[in-house]
Amino acid sequence: METKNYLQTLAPEWLRGYRRGWLQGDFTAGVIVTIMLIPQSLAYALIAGLPPEIGLYASILPMVAYALFGTSMTLAVGPVAVASLMTASALAPLAPAGSPLYVALATQLAMLSGIFLILFGVMRFGFISHLLSHPIINGFIIGSAILIAVGQVKHLLGVRVEAQDVFDTVVELWRMLPSTNTTTLIIGLSGLAVLFLSREQIPALLRRAGFQERTADLMGKLAPMFVVIVSTVAVAKMGLYTHHGVNVVGSVPKGIPSFNFALPDYGVLKQLWLPALLITIIGFVESVSMAQSLAMKRNQRINPDKELLGLGAANVASALSGGYAVTGGFSRSVVNFSAGAHTPLAGVIAAGMMTVVLIGFTDYFANLPQATLSATIIVAVLGLVDFSTLKEAWKYDKSDAIALLSTAVGVLVLGVEEGVMIGVLFSLLAYFWRSGHPHIAIVGRIPGTEHFRNVDRHKVEGAPGILVIRIDENLFFGNVQMIEDMIYARTDNHEELTDIILMFSAVNRIDATALKILNDINLNLMNSGKRLHLTEVKGPVMDRLRDTDFLKKLTGKCFLSTHEAYQALEAREMKAGC
Repeated sequence: METKNYLQTLAPEWLRGYRRGWLQGDFTAGVIVTIMLIPQSLAYALIAGLPPEIGLYASILPMVAYALFGTSMTLAVGPVAVASLMTASALAPLAPAGSPLYVALATQLAMLSGIFLILFGVMRFGFISHLLSHPIINGFIIGSAILIAVGQVKHLLGVRVEAQDVFDTVVELWRMLPSTNTTTLIIGLSGLAVLFLSREQIPALLRRAGFQERTADLMGKLAPMFVVIVSTVAVAKMGLYTHHGVNVVGSVPKGIPSFNFALPDYGVLKQLWLPALLITIIGFVESVSMAQSLAMKRNQRINPDKELLGLGAANVASALSGGYAVTGGFSRSVVNFSAGAHTPLAGVIAAGMMTVVLIGFTDYFANLPQATLSATIIVAVLGLVDFSTLKEAWKYDKSDAIALLSTAVGVLVLGVEEGVMIGVLFSLLAYFWRSGHPHIAIVGRIPGTEHFRNVDRHKVEGAPGILVIRIDENLFFGNVQMIEDMIYARTDNHEELTDIILMFSAVNRIDATALKILNDINLNLMNSGKRLHLTEVKGPVMDRLRDTDFLKKLTGKCFLSTHEAYQALEAREMKAGC
């Protein structure tokens, strides 16, 4: 009895409270996700420069590990396009694509990412999901999607292209156009047409034909498997590989992967830690965003700290079973949710079915055209591109739009890691520029009220000899000089001024440099016969100021509100001090 209770406490929460009525939905979702996952796993391994079976390996144990430690009920974990591209980008300089060393490095990269995720989870670093802004993530996805799509065009044409960057690839593709394999091109374009139509047009036709909306949408999402089956059968029956030179996946080893893992040496570790960290952060941000959006639809909640542990366990499991870096997949998660998944059992079922596929059905992939997989990849990655974000950012905040564009262009021109770094750099520069150029307003009282507003925006009234300045930013070394200059510009050679009020309603922090400058301002104003007052100082700020020389030597007074200060100064009923 005690053993049973102990095992129950070890089981994940969703399993302890599992309901029999959920089984049908979880089983259906598991089957549908498996059908969708097979072509995606093969295709994303192609992006990563890995043998196709590695994509299948990365689709089994990671789902089980996430089910045990993750908190999302419907997130589908496995190979994804962006992580595959980042894997290829990290490993290309270290070993030939597809070689045994390359495969070993891919598993080591996944292990490092898993270790980072677990460490961050233990340290409760779930807040790192907010480190990358939405424009940077969107710019990264746009750049990566274009990079991936351009890289797959050679498989649609059936030509061999060796190029270092996206621009060289385009030039080489143009040069190789006369060598296009017509049969391969027909297969690729047919696949593209069906897959693009399956996103909206085919589901719409099915709904008009009488299918339920949910069924029609799911059938549209399963179009990749239909394209795989038809193209594979066509190649096999018509001898397209033998007689027309259509490139195919080839032999895929049967059986589940063996459990072995070799730790990277110091030299490799130096080259892999940064790509692993970027895969960790970007994968986590995307996974958490997807998990949260799906959870909100069912009034569920996820725990970002536990998500780190779940994704970390998934990557460690992938590495130990011969796979590569994994994270939550956008399209698979949506399909999993739409198909009726209630719990991560759907992922466990999908993992079991993938195991069956590996054991007994890999022979059927031998005639699968690479053009079909490339068509699947192109449609999948272009579906992630959202140019509306750029348009909205440009209208609302051009600095965010520049960060998005710089990230996308950086990924295309310099590479994945460099593109992210450029986007982060632009965002930080924009942040420091905004902080270093704070909004400072001269304010006055709206007649008949206790409210104070910007004199340039509202009809306000002032009081003789009183100047009220509102500072809308924290005070720190980067902006306090500008504030000082503005105060002196407004007070020097203005003999009629007797009292200057600094309105601190928007100030949350004052650093040591800013404190010294404030003290200097106070003394300079005193020497010119003027008093300095503070109003609406927040509690935490006042706590830090209380025992400072600045407050002890303040020539004026601290007021709870600006209206109170106005009344006291107008009536000349005021004593210095705070």
